[in-house]
Amino acid sequence: MDSDNAGGGAPSILNGRKPNILYLWLGDKIFTTVVVMLGASIIMLALGMAWVLFDEGSLSLREYGFINFIKGKTWDPAVQLVFGAWPFIFGTVITSTMALLIAFFPALAVAIFSAEYAPPWLSGIIDNLVQLIAAIPSVVIGIWGIFVLAPWLRDTVYMPIYLWTELNQPGLLPILGNPIGYGMATATIVLALMIVPYTTALAKDAIKSVPKDQREASWALGSTRWEVIRMAVLPYARGGITAGAILSLGRAIGETMAVAMLIGNKNTLPFSIFGAGATMPSVIVNEFREAVESLHLSSLMAIGFVLFIIALIVNLTAAYINRKLSIGGGQIL
Repeated sequence: MDSDNAGGGAPSILNGRKPNILYLWLGDKIFTTVVVMLGASIIMLALGMAWVLFDEGSLSLREYGFINFIKGKTWDPAVQLVFGAWPFIFGTVITSTMALLIAFFPALAVAIFSAEYAPPWLSGIIDNLVQLIAAIPSVVIGIWGIFVLAPWLRDTVYMPIYLWTELNQPGLLPILGNPIGYGMATATIVLALMIVPYTTALAKDAIKSVPKDQREASWALGSTRWEVIRMAVLPYARGGITAGAILSLGRAIGETMAVAMLIGNKNTLPFSIFGAGATMPSVIVNEFREAVESLHLSSLMAIGFVLFIIALIVNLTAAYINRKLSIGGGQIL
């Protein structure tokens, strides 16, 4: 058989026929143009979103100045018509960071068990359950939080702690706040539940990306299963695990409906552990339709611009950490 015809359906150049000029020039040009345009459209879309948020929020930023707007502690659209974003920035950072601290180690444990210990059939069930939890709409989780989680936390956790503190350490009551069930603690717990699937999935991907030779070398040295995971797998996958945790933090920062439904939506500092608070997404969703004053609407858009910047910083940080901590090309992101 002629080697030129061995490919059957191969391009015509393999059959001894020279491609025409249109195929050589136009096809490559079209492909390159389409790929570049699609790639550039993503960048332009992000820049366009940032510009719209900045432009719509420019009235507020000019009125107060960018730094003063961020540091402002008063948000009063009804009487004083004064707008400061710090209560919402503070609420966003606290709830998101604490949610990540609560969710990280359980999520990592699930990822390790699914990737290293569980048999294939059980690992598949765990993966499906993780994906199912991640697919639940946040408004459904918010409704569950209102009717199930918040009352249970109030009666079982918050109230006993509050009563004990009232009897033994009354000076701490302002820090705890009123245990009505809707507040910073409840929103933080719900956020932790919501980001567990993302942290688990990304951590498992990082662990599964560790080469088989890495494990076998550790087994050959007489390591136990836990020693293989601790000394061979986790150090190799640390970049992907850490970057996944940071991306989950970004998910928590941008969460809106469940937080707005459970955090209590208090617009002024100080916040308390059990008391009401607010985040940047929650204040936007709660007040956007009620913003009749131009300055009020502009301040909400300015908060959206600040939220965009924070989300961008979080994602860039995740990419940087993944690149710096990965070993031997073990990146997954």
